[in-house]
Amino acid sequence: MTTYVPPLRQSSPHLPFGDKQDATFYGKDILSVKQFSRDDLEYIFGVAHEMEEMVRRVGSFDLLKGKILANLFYEPSTRTSSSFTAAMERLGGSVIPINEVRYSSVSKGESLPDTVRTLESYADVVVLRHPETGAAALAAKYARKPVINAGDGIGEHPTQALLDLFTIREELGQVDGLTVTMLGDLKYGRTVHSLSRLLTLFDIRLNYVSPDILRMPAEIIEEIKATGIPQAEYAEMEPILAETDVLYVTRVQKERFTNPDEYELVRGAYVIGTDTMRQAKEKMVVMHPLPRVGEIAMEVDDDPRAAYFRQMEYGLYIRMALLAMVLGKA
Repeated sequence: MTTYVPPLRQSSPHLPFGDKQDATFYGKDILSVKQFSRDDLEYIFGVAHEMEEMVRRVGSFDLLKGKILANLFYEPSTRTSSSFTAAMERLGGSVIPINEVRYSSVSKGESLPDTVRTLESYADVVVLRHPETGAAALAAKYARKPVINAGDGIGEHPTQALLDLFTIREELGQVDGLTVTMLGDLKYGRTVHSLSRLLTLFDIRLNYVSPDILRMPAEIIEEIKATGIPQAEYAEMEPILAETDVLYVTRVQKERFTNPDEYELVRGAYVIGTDTMRQAKEKMVVMHPLPRVGEIAMEVDDDPRAAYFRQMEYGLYIRMALLAMVLGKA
């Protein structure tokens, strides 16, 4: 793999994402899927394939030797946090893990900008998860080093959307022409918010299946409507299951509810079981950002169409690619 030697940085390190005068992603923040074009996606996926090949051949390598990632998580995380850690260590870099902010200076009242500016003194890139929508953009405003949004409240989760899209393409061979059905908590699910926006770059059809109190936010529906992508809402999945190519399942997130009674009303609204899979297409995929809490029966795991654990592995290669690109080594 050829090592890219980045140009000298300008006085403002945060270059506009997608700026064609800089074909690489060097020094750029990754905050929202709105930053990506189809050309950007092809580039990211191409690098991800290189990462996959390298991991399968040698396991880890020294592409980012000497580089340090600050993993700053204000919310609990298993998959995303460990995925970024594994990605950085596979690339030969090091990680500062901060997963329990209640034990840090944050518990003393330190502001997010001050925390990020402190950590970037020690690290080359900051991965941030925060319970407030817009927190990643705020952090990036004050940071000199690249900031990667690992989920901000009910806002976005761009790296998850990238790995989701990569999963769809790897599993089904294409994205154009597919029908994608999103099921479950569409109100608070930042993964479906980001993925639905990213999918508007393709010729697809979107279906939303949810209880009334967990419908996709109206502003996202309007945003997607403006792109001309066909979309429809349902209370049950049966009418559209047979036409679905991608069934994207989400858990009902108890932590997002202020009223426990509302959570109890909807927590078991949908369960994907073997009966469900008998009604689905022979060539389709079931995806889930995980963790699951009963919305997909474990018996489904043995179905070759169950892609959610492969989805996690695809995420490693995507995050390796992103880290290499923002640090100028892709």
